[in-house]
Amino acid sequence: MKKCLLVIAVVLLSVFVVFAQSNSEKKSVQTVQFTDSCGRVVELPAKITKVAPSGAVATLYLSVVAPEYMCNVNSQPSQEQMTYLPEVLATLPATGSLYGSKSTVNYEELIKTGAQVLIDIGDYKSSIKEDLDALQEQIGIPCIFISGDLTNMASAFRTLGSLLDGKAERGEALASFTEKTLSMAEENSAKVKETERVSVLYTTGADGFGTNAKGSSQAQVIDIVGAANAIVLEKVSNKGGGNIINAEQLYKADPDMIVFSAGSIYDSVETDSVWKNLWAVRVGAYYEIPDLPYNWLSEPPSINMLIGVWWLGKLVYPQYYTYNLEEVVKEYYSLFWSYDLTDAEVAALLSKAL
Repeated sequence: MKKCLLVIAVVLLSVFVVFAQSNSEKKSVQTVQFTDSCGRVVELPAKITKVAPSGAVATLYLSVVAPEYMCNVNSQPSQEQMTYLPEVLATLPATGSLYGSKSTVNYEELIKTGAQVLIDIGDYKSSIKEDLDALQEQIGIPCIFISGDLTNMASAFRTLGSLLDGKAERGEALASFTEKTLSMAEENSAKVKETERVSVLYTTGADGFGTNAKGSSQAQVIDIVGAANAIVLEKVSNKGGGNIINAEQLYKADPDMIVFSAGSIYDSVETDSVWKNLWAVRVGAYYEIPDLPYNWLSEPPSINMLIGVWWLGKLVYPQYYTYNLEEVVKEYYSLFWSYDLTDAEVAALLSKAL
């Protein structure tokens, strides 16, 4: 009987010690309160080194700020994309996206990543507060939103730099390039006279009838460089495929310039019965958007838009955007992707874009 009681006492003591140690460890983790871009106050670890992006936009942001801290990606990059991307991205689990037309977030996989915080970056959505509160309760991981469209991009980089352990300098470097880009575009677009305004059609999809209309988050670059979006609609889609238009709308728009997403009918428009009679096609003012590692204008609308500002500005208004584009492309890839492009690689990226 005495031996039995002794064994029970030892077991209880062991359980108490483990419980006390666990509580001690929890108390030793320092936390800070963070107010995110939709006004939610969230308690976060003071030292963050494990992060889960909520989708494609956040994945790109974190890929350039702290790829080694990432616990997942929204989808697996292709082999072509991995030429430019951090090697670690190829090893991370793909957990889907919280938002978008392909919203397939895998909650179980998110929990398994061991992330200290889930970060959603992008455009503000009316349901964002409720969505993140519900997600946070469901997965047991703090969830925050950071506004990350082009106009808020510099601030987003600085916020990430301050949140992630040891990344303040990196965040500042990326924010500085962002501010340089937007200042350059603001200065040059202000020089454009109304009589010089170029209308640009941004097409998507294999047949080219998907389009990112004025007001879409996917079409931000067109406005920023001082061009006019050729497609103006009452109901605008922010999805990657944009709005679907018909031939009548296409002819009515009859843009001054067309930029095609990769994988479209770009190579055959001069002989296509629908496209060949458009002004831009007849005069050769149509181009294919560079798309490695990501489309330079959107898809997703993230950090890739920055190089798109330099490219589209130079393409539309070369008289005002007078820099050496090839050198800027090299600078961007070096700073953001730590990839030093050769002259031949730059030429390949721009082969159908100028």
